[in-house]
Amino acid sequence: MNVVVCVKQIPDPADPGALDPETKTLVRSGKLILDESDSYGVEMALQLVDAAGGGEVTLVSMAPNDEQSGLRTALAMGAAKAVLVSDEALRGSDALTTAKVLAAAIGRTGQPDLVLTATESSDGYTGTVPEQIAELLSLPSVTFAKSIAVDGGTASVQRQTEAGYDDVQVPLPAVVSVTAGVVEPRYPSFKGIMAAKSKPLDQVTVADLGMDAGQVGWSGAGQEIVDVSEAEAREAGTIVEDDGEGHQKVVEFLAELKVI
Repeated sequence: MNVVVCVKQIPDPADPGALDPETKTLVRSGKLILDESDSYGVEMALQLVDAAGGGEVTLVSMAPNDEQSGLRTALAMGAAKAVLVSDEALRGSDALTTAKVLAAAIGRTGQPDLVLTATESSDGYTGTVPEQIAELLSLPSVTFAKSIAVDGGTASVQRQTEAGYDDVQVPLPAVVSVTAGVVEPRYPSFKGIMAAKSKPLDQVTVADLGMDAGQVGWSGAGQEIVDVSEAEAREAGTIVEDDGEGHQKVVEFLAELKVI
């Protein structure tokens, strides 16, 4: 079984950096790490390949400055190889452009049985890229997966909902987004870290994907960031001391808000 996992390399949340004052986008000039949200997809892919008794996990990523650190972490976990798209022309790409680039990169991996993604990235939170990739690849998709089991040409997915989960069956190949926390990502061993240094990493540009530079980045984006401002400071809350009538004070407070 061959599984492709889309992974994002992001600034370390412990030291997220700052916004570029001109472009108003996140500065990504330093070292990038594997998005924790994507580590769950990598782990689930590795488990599915093990359960199938054979195959491999391929990573696909888009990052600036030829950055490979996050990919090497996922390779150290056990993925077999990776495709990295890095090109200055990609600066300023929106979610749809990102999906187009990733879909084209997935096409370089052959015909995967399954494409896994996170539900959303930790630095973007659009939550739209997985569905866009599926549409561009003309593949069925399932979102918010908490478990995946493959039997022949069908994947059985438990799809997390607010009320519990849905049991969904989808023909393969398909695109499935994985909910964070559903598996315990393995820690790369020293042996895995050393092996990751020599695993194949195919680094490509926009031109290598058959795309024009005018279709990506700021030129191809369907959005423009016009302003960024700090969030309003949170106001102090109301403390209700229970003197025996605390419940009545809560009811009166809710009535003032017209909640009840």
